[in-house]
Amino acid sequence: MAALTSASGILALLDEQQPELQVYALQNLNNLVNEFWAEISDSVAKIEILYEDSQFSQRELAALVASKVYYHLGELDESLTFALGAGQSFDLTEKSEYVETIISKCIDKYISLRTRQATGDNTEEIDPRLQNIVERMFQRCSDDHEYEQAIGVALESRRLDVVKTMIERGSPHKLLPYVLEVCMTLVQNLDFRNQVLRLLVTLYRELQEPDYISISQCLVHLNDSSSCTELLRDLIEKDDVSMAYQIAFDLEENATQDFLLRVSKELPQPETPPKEEGAEEDAEEPTLSEKDEAFKKIRSILSGEETIRLNLEFLYRNNNTDLLILKNTKNALESRNSIYHSAVTFANAFMHAGTTSDEFLRQNLEWLSRATNWSKFSATAALGVIHKGQLAQSMNLLSPYLPQDGGNGSSVYSEGGSLYALGLINANTGTGVLDYLKNSLKEAQSDVIQHGACLGLGVAGMATDNEDIYNELKNTLFSDSAVAGEAAGLAMGLVMLGTAAPEAIEEMLQYAHETQHEKIIRGLAIGISLIMYGKEEKADALIDQLLDDKDPVLRYGGIYTIAMAYSGTGNNKAIRRLLHVAVSDVNDDVRRAAVTALGFILLRNPKQVPRIVQLLAESYNPHVRYGAALALGISCAGTGYLDALELLEPMTKDPVDFVRQGALISQAMILVQQTENTNSKVAGVRKLYEKIINDKHEDPMAKFGAALAQGIIDAGGRNVTISLVSRTGHANMPAIIGTAIFTQFWYWYPLTHMLSLAFTPTAIIGLNKNLETPKFEFVSNVRPSLFAYPPQLKPPSTAVVEKVATAVLSTTAKTKARAKKSEKEKADHMDIDKEPASKEEEKKEETTNKDEKKPSKKKKEENFEVLENMARVVPAQLKYISFKEDSRYSPLKKNNVGGITMLLDKTPGEMEDLIQPSAPSGESSDATQAEEEAPPFEPFEYPFDD
Repeated sequence: MAALTSASGILALLDEQQPELQVYALQNLNNLVNEFWAEISDSVAKIEILYEDSQFSQRELAALVASKVYYHLGELDESLTFALGAGQSFDLTEKSEYVETIISKCIDKYISLRTRQATGDNTEEIDPRLQNIVERMFQRCSDDHEYEQAIGVALESRRLDVVKTMIERGSPHKLLPYVLEVCMTLVQNLDFRNQVLRLLVTLYRELQEPDYISISQCLVHLNDSSSCTELLRDLIEKDDVSMAYQIAFDLEENATQDFLLRVSKELPQPETPPKEEGAEEDAEEPTLSEKDEAFKKIRSILSGEETIRLNLEFLYRNNNTDLLILKNTKNALESRNSIYHSAVTFANAFMHAGTTSDEFLRQNLEWLSRATNWSKFSATAALGVIHKGQLAQSMNLLSPYLPQDGGNGSSVYSEGGSLYALGLINANTGTGVLDYLKNSLKEAQSDVIQHGACLGLGVAGMATDNEDIYNELKNTLFSDSAVAGEAAGLAMGLVMLGTAAPEAIEEMLQYAHETQHEKIIRGLAIGISLIMYGKEEKADALIDQLLDDKDPVLRYGGIYTIAMAYSGTGNNKAIRRLLHVAVSDVNDDVRRAAVTALGFILLRNPKQVPRIVQLLAESYNPHVRYGAALALGISCAGTGYLDALELLEPMTKDPVDFVRQGALISQAMILVQQTENTNSKVAGVRKLYEKIINDKHEDPMAKFGAALAQGIIDAGGRNVTISLVSRTGHANMPAIIGTAIFTQFWYWYPLTHMLSLAFTPTAIIGLNKNLETPKFEFVSNVRPSLFAYPPQLKPPSTAVVEKVATAVLSTTAKTKARAKKSEKEKADHMDIDKEPASKEEEKKEETTNKDEKKPSKKKKEENFEVLENMARVVPAQLKYISFKEDSRYSPLKKNNVGGITMLLDKTPGEMEDLIQPSAPSGESSDATQAEEEAPPFEPFEYPFDD
């Protein structure tokens, strides 16, 4: 049978009066339309008339043919309209490009209409036929067990009923974590996301074994402290103490101070009977029942004390700082130049962050004493980074520098710096020092001391929503001192972090318009952005207002408001807006900030950032290039991501000094805790820092960047990473805020210290139900050298130095070169002569065999490593960690082991072998510790003060 070459004969049947012939024509055209659509399109009007005829029996078939013709003509809206009219004739199960395209168009239209309905824009009702196709698509997904696909569409179209149905029909254990992840990364509307989280809480509770850890995660996102308290109470009532403690640790890691304080207050208070006289001490302990004791421990965990104590112990035990790097940097940089002195100060602070080791400072007292003015302020504040977490000792440690009652302190700069240091030690857990800092601010006469007190209050009182502190800061702001006002504006934002308090925003914005000081406006602009942290679309009105302001500093604040409000959301609207400002604003600072802010928005999607900033990294404007460098560092921090490093490499040779600075800092942020074995770039980057620091002709800004980068790449004694997303996938608030304020070091160097808020210790710390650290072992199933500490530098030998110093005449050099050449030729001949000699041959064979044996022996030994509790385990290593089956302890969390983990004891009756604490604490005053932790360096009182 010959193939058809035209559809004209069948089209002619459409003109017949008999409906049977018209139906026959439509049936054939439906099969031929893909081939003859161009010819059929001339008669599409006739097909439409048949569809519109209510008496015609095959209207749906006519609609289907018309839909296919319009599809081939590229008229997709018309095609969709007729596909809807086709009803059941439109077969969703058909595997064709046409069906896939129309379904996709249906879903897009349905999502668009549902979204507009949800936002109150009810201009268009949803066509029941469209609804029908979408419902059939959901059913098809369910029949094919494509639950994830259906859930994706349901989330986009805000159909919670479908999400619930699909989870129940599928495997809840698999689908619930999937929905939680998609909800947190892709659902861009805050209100709907909260509805999904509420549904997840209900579904997690209904599991045979409720997933309490995931429930607590959802409740943190919902900011629902009451339900968290209830959850902890229920667990204690059920005697599931370990789970309650694990949740408390997770809450402490992910929730704000204000949230944790609310949970603590709502927990049951112990009921203590009246004590008899004379028996107070004896009666104190027995009055606490087991449950009361558990609640007391939960309060201790929520306050941050336990986490800080354990992290401090880990950092103290495992400190692996290479002091020679610092020493070489200090010797290479001229300390009389304040920028260089500050650079070494910051590098030392970062390298020793949280380790309590001030060895470098004590070895270099004379160098330290050269600090003047604000360098002195930064040097004293550095103690806060080094001793971060020593809550009990913070006042004692800083007592030599804190403002004295009589006002006879050593220097206003070291006094101001010490108050900032006090805040850094108590960062995000400042209940113990807030009153002292508030009083210091009230009594301070000098604007430098006020500056330090404001910064200290802001860091220690972060997200406490404390009205008294806010008012005290406001009074300082209204004094209109540029120095104190800048810190006050910033601190007001820190205290009200994430509250979206309209009064605070109004007051700060009004004062920013009234004051003449650019420093104050900048402090307020950043402060306002912090108040809107995590508020997403609720911040849009304020963002519009700030970005329309004629003052570039307030537009700069508007950019940071986008960064803070949408941090970690990947919101497309926010990204588009930032990219628009990055290429259109007339002010360089605003453009730089817009590109930098991309890093905060895309925290959870670091792999997208190199692609997005690739062209910006080659911009003619150095400020835009600098922003691109920082955006890469912020979003890819700790990942070792090669695409980002390749983009940064040419920027380290940029003709503009500050672009080189940004690239060097970002490289360090990306490569923190990467080793030469896990990342090929590490060795070259470390050498580059050294080369820049030692180069006499290099610009000071680039040298500052290289020194800072050395501190970052080896931060926390090489035991911390920079992680802006927590282990459980939450946005790590202190880290994000710390990094955002760190980027302001462009204007004010002392803010560099804020990066220490982003340092996350990388340890596995296992605890028993008494919150003690038992000795136990676990296995890292990979060769030890892969994640080992970088080797320490070797001090250069004096002989080498002498050789380098010797002058050589050109004639001597030529003579030596000729002699070498003839010697080499002789040696070559001698080798050929020696070849037959059997003894030499044997020796050669022996050494070769030895060399061949060595690596294979090593390889065999090193394919795993046994680690002990409180060991350093870098993020990339976590997937290789396993727990021995015959071990007494196993982790309570089945996956995502890392950080502080509660252990299940298989033999609870037996005695436990515990790790004894060795880090300095407020209570112990062991002689050796006293010797190690002497009061910091008295010459720091600066006899040569200006």
